[in-house]
Amino acid sequence: MTLTNFHCHTFLCNHANGSVEDLIVAAKNAGCGALGISDHNPYPDDTWSATRMTPGQMKGYVDDVRRAAKTVNFPVYLGFECEYDPRYLDWLKYDVAEKAGADFMVYGSHWVYDDRFHCYVYIPSLHDKKLLIKYTDLTVEGIKTGIWTFLAHPDLPMAFLEKWDSEAKACLGAILDAAIDCNLPIEINGLGMTRQKHCSDGTVRYQYPFDDFWYYAKEKGAKVICNSDAHDFADVIDGHIRGRDYARKIGFTEIVVNPITGATEAP
Repeated sequence: MTLTNFHCHTFLCNHANGSVEDLIVAAKNAGCGALGISDHNPYPDDTWSATRMTPGQMKGYVDDVRRAAKTVNFPVYLGFECEYDPRYLDWLKYDVAEKAGADFMVYGSHWVYDDRFHCYVYIPSLHDKKLLIKYTDLTVEGIKTGIWTFLAHPDLPMAFLEKWDSEAKACLGAILDAAIDCNLPIEINGLGMTRQKHCSDGTVRYQYPFDDFWYYAKEKGAKVICNSDAHDFADVIDGHIRGRDYARKIGFTEIVVNPITGATEAP
């Protein structure tokens, strides 16, 4: 079994513990086969500034990843987890992906623009189905830009949606279909399994991953990647293992273990 992780964060995002070096040392000690470091990218203004590095910190982050990669005998890739907003598409393409020399780009859709401000998906406000539809439309538009390596936690909206009803299935199904059409792997997120569990329809469940979504994804033939979404360097590989266990439970027979090379294996 090849242990990999292509979703992890450092202290630069202001809500994670550890440095690039901490992640690489922990990954090495866990027997890692390939590591992708994907901290939250900066934007050229104050948008989402509390949860990511600043533009002035980006070069240091890039240098740290490239330097630390030379200290281990497994491949270490430079990446960014990004929000999509059409106003920042050129910034993502050229300043983040091209100028910074990113090896991969993760689409982590957490926010939806609601007229005058960005609204975080991970709050009960998405009970407003109009906002969920707007989130869906934005995420599908983002997927279709074609700049991503995989889609992180595609079932994140289920964190506070009460049930897998026709509207939730239609919205998350549209995101799933867009990813499949673009041949984009979708992520089973190991961090979601450590969050406080949620009760809906009388059932205690993960906020995400959400079973009904993943059975639907299997039925449709989606490509799946299992990542830790590590916000603490100690979890850099453990979350990947949790994701693989979950993939087996759902019935996936193949997962992507390296989205850069395209390597796959049984979960």
